[in-house]
Amino acid sequence: MEKEGLPPYTEVVRPWAERRRRRRIFRVVAATCLSYFAYSAYKISANTEKPANLLSSTRLQEDLATCATLQRVPVSPSGIREYNKRYVNGTKPVLIQNATIWTGEPAPGTSAEDAHQGKGYAWIQSDVFIEHGLIKRVAPSISLSDLPTEYETFDAHGRQLTSGIVDTHSHAGLGSVGNLQHDENELSSDITPYVKSLDSLDPLHPEIQWIKSGGVTTSLLLPGSGNNIGGEAFLVKFAVGKDGGRAELSQQDMLADPDHTWRYMKNACGENPKRVPSDVDERGPGHPFVYAELNLWAGTLDKYLYGKLGEKGPFSRMGEGWQFRHAFEQARDYVKAQDDWCAAAASVGAENMNSYLPQELEWENLGAVLRGQVRVNTHCYTIPDLEMYTYLVPDVLKRAYGGTPAAALFGDNMYYKVESYRASEKAGKILYENGITPVYVSDNPVINSQHVKHEAAKAYGYGLPYHVALAGLTSAPAELLGMGERLGKIKAGFDADIVVWDSDPLSLGATPIQVWIDGAPQFKDPVELKKPLTSPIKPDLALAEDHDESESSKDVVFTGVTNIRIPGLTSSSEFKGPATVVVSQGKIVCAGSCDAEVHTAKSKNARTVALRDGYLTRPLTAFGSGLGMQEIMQQPETYDGAVNEKVWARAVDGLLLDAKNLFAAYHHGVTKAISAPIARAYSGISLRGISAGFLTGAKTTLSKGVVFAEEAAVHYDFTLNGKSDANPSISSLVADLRHKLLEAVRNNETIMDTYSEAASLKKVVEGKSALVLSVHSADTISALIRLKSTVEAASKTSLRLVILGAAESHLVAKELAAADIAVVLAPMLPWAQTWDQRRSLMGAPLHNGTAIDVLLDANVRVAIGVEEVWESRDLGLMAGIVKSNSGGKLTEQKALDLVSTNFYEFLGLQEPEAGSEFVVWENSPLEIGSRVVAIADGSGTTDVWI
Repeated sequence: MEKEGLPPYTEVVRPWAERRRRRRIFRVVAATCLSYFAYSAYKISANTEKPANLLSSTRLQEDLATCATLQRVPVSPSGIREYNKRYVNGTKPVLIQNATIWTGEPAPGTSAEDAHQGKGYAWIQSDVFIEHGLIKRVAPSISLSDLPTEYETFDAHGRQLTSGIVDTHSHAGLGSVGNLQHDENELSSDITPYVKSLDSLDPLHPEIQWIKSGGVTTSLLLPGSGNNIGGEAFLVKFAVGKDGGRAELSQQDMLADPDHTWRYMKNACGENPKRVPSDVDERGPGHPFVYAELNLWAGTLDKYLYGKLGEKGPFSRMGEGWQFRHAFEQARDYVKAQDDWCAAAASVGAENMNSYLPQELEWENLGAVLRGQVRVNTHCYTIPDLEMYTYLVPDVLKRAYGGTPAAALFGDNMYYKVESYRASEKAGKILYENGITPVYVSDNPVINSQHVKHEAAKAYGYGLPYHVALAGLTSAPAELLGMGERLGKIKAGFDADIVVWDSDPLSLGATPIQVWIDGAPQFKDPVELKKPLTSPIKPDLALAEDHDESESSKDVVFTGVTNIRIPGLTSSSEFKGPATVVVSQGKIVCAGSCDAEVHTAKSKNARTVALRDGYLTRPLTAFGSGLGMQEIMQQPETYDGAVNEKVWARAVDGLLLDAKNLFAAYHHGVTKAISAPIARAYSGISLRGISAGFLTGAKTTLSKGVVFAEEAAVHYDFTLNGKSDANPSISSLVADLRHKLLEAVRNNETIMDTYSEAASLKKVVEGKSALVLSVHSADTISALIRLKSTVEAASKTSLRLVILGAAESHLVAKELAAADIAVVLAPMLPWAQTWDQRRSLMGAPLHNGTAIDVLLDANVRVAIGVEEVWESRDLGLMAGIVKSNSGGKLTEQKALDLVSTNFYEFLGLQEPEAGSEFVVWENSPLEIGSRVVAIADGSGTTDVWI
């Protein structure tokens, strides 16, 4: 049965009259309501103050004035001044006489093209007059009658004079002595443009004084690279307190530009901000070892990931890109809000505005960047990141918005992370040839800024024009910082920041005799090294030639050999040359006139190589670093690994050959290395186990003669990094080793496991193996001297003990000599990187020499080791510095022995016969500009670079 549907709805039709009446009522009510609302609005408006009137008219006018400031792009300071605003009343004028001056610019009339090629630049003989913190005159023989009645005179005696060095990338003074605390990284967020490096600056940090002693007068102090936007940087001068000629001791007083013309910002990209660990050990996230150590060697990578776990990241370059874009988008919105307010205020009057000018501390600095008021320093590496690889993509850089940026570089500190693994020693040369300015920086404390001049010097040696290398320390960085008309040149009207050197600043061992900042001398009674007066370096255009390809030959004839430095081959000390050297089957068969040998060699189609100032030396040896045990310092995959106290390891079992660091060392004449197992990653000389001696140019360890010493020495670590759960103190480390050595003395039984720690120590107490102890502290060295005496008394045998590191060894030099303990300095120029190195000698003009000088004077047996792998290529230069600053006490031969022969004597290893291994150089290997021409490492052939 179907359901009946509902009846349809039909509206009741109302009469038309009623409908019209209701509509009229509705219209009347609506009109009445509208009238009421309009009247109410009028009364409210009439009886209520305008919103702008609630605001401070004074502040609104100040905001309007700020609008003009926001739109103002800084103009670098220039023009004539009567006095330097940093001048301190009472500072006496100074007349520097008889100086050899590098003004920092070419002679008037030199075309830009000629200047680019180095024409028009020259050292000139002149005087300099300083007054009111300014260079007032630069002229030959300034007349005394033109000077004020009271002034001081400084006779340069013909020495070189330049402007003070300007370091554009430094963190000096932002931490503490010995890395006890760190204030350079604000890691609360990845984007921190609002923090200021000046707030972390400690004016009393000792490193400010020793950096200044290297001729550095001005530095851009940057926040660290732990996040993508690290904060605001500040340009400071290193004159501090009354001793520095200042009226007060403060952070503000150190600012290089009292007018605050330019501001500076630190950005970073790549692995540095990615690497900030999610958790840190007791040393804190800013500690230089923590970045790599936690990631590489914590044991479990799930705890220590890239990025900042639990926060927004970044974990990748994609994340970094987003962080940058997002931050600058916020800054852009902030700038637009300000610009909109300023436009409205200019149109209707500030007094009619209903809000104040938008101002946010969080985005103010980035807003200033977008307005062109801030100069940005970006710490990056790869082609996407752009810095360390800038030499690969010069055309990309030229397209950069706002003009081609400059490239801040090291000389040859490279390969320490994947990002720097394609770096080139010739980066500066390549960039300059492509119109990009290279400047040389320290990134202190990565490199001690005291020696930043060495970075530019090495760049010159790698082919960068001489005038560009000098500019890379002085005028070029000043120009980049917007201070090109105030700093970096010796010119009337410039700040009186001046250095008088004992030799050309690009020569090895160059040391300031005196430094002036704003006309005030910085060192009272400075130490001056005894050096003969030398002329400036004559630029060698041949250094720009590329010799990257090598060929192997069995028979070679070298002509033009002026110096033979292989004892036993000839009377090296008497030899004057030039000589001919004939090589057959990779061995020297004659050195002298060699007529018959040359005839025989030519019959075999031997290659003939004509040398300019040829040198013949033994191969150099790298000792103490992870060379061959690690390749990329911050990448665990490229390490042998970190050993622990449960296992006694042999380096020969973990050697990693055929790698770029090894080839770089080989190409610089370092054909041998003696390396030990690494106990703690990224910690310099933290070694434990049995070291091995091997050839750096080899492909594998199985080739004949590659490993020349399977057991070179026994190593233990007594630096601060040597502490562990088993031995948490230095005293327990000493006690543990003493116990093991005395046990070895008492043990008369045959040790079945010949590879065990006990077997190794048995050889030590029998005098058959050397014991190498990594240690810096003079106090710990003292304890080890006592340990040696105790063990020798028990064993009746002299221990072959070597101290590696030895930053504070100068304090116990006489005791080391008396105990017949050899010392391998690593680094060669130690400084207070850690607490146990805090008493390092920094050299002239602060100290009368460095540790190696004191040790040599005390007749301690000394050699030069390597702390970080990349330094291996610079061993010849390190020996050159020691010779240059030895006051004539060290011959070339003795200097070369510091990086070769001495190691074999210390360790009791036999050195190959004279002439069976050698390196051929053009120019002295102890000077900038030397080049390896050929190497024979005992494999039967000679590699020749053509």
